[in-house]
Amino acid sequence: MLDAVDRKLSHEPAVETRNRKPMRPNPVAPWELRVGDLRVYYDVDNEPEAVVRILAVGVKERHRVRIGREVIDL
Repeated sequence: MLDAVDRKLSHEPAVETRNRKPMRPNPVAPWELRVGDLRVYYDVDNEPEAVVRILAVGVKERHRVRIGREVIDL
């Protein structure tokens, strides 16, 4: 799964795709990448070149995401 995350975020991480989308304002991150039930929340700094900062990784459970022991409604 980590290979899939690396592949999907290494090329144009700030461009919306079927599995990658900008999120509404929330306390976690501005971008979400979906890989199966896994959710990767990240931010992109484009200056001087694109740098992806992964802020959280969680597991999707219906309309909630479990990040560690914390459950977040998104």
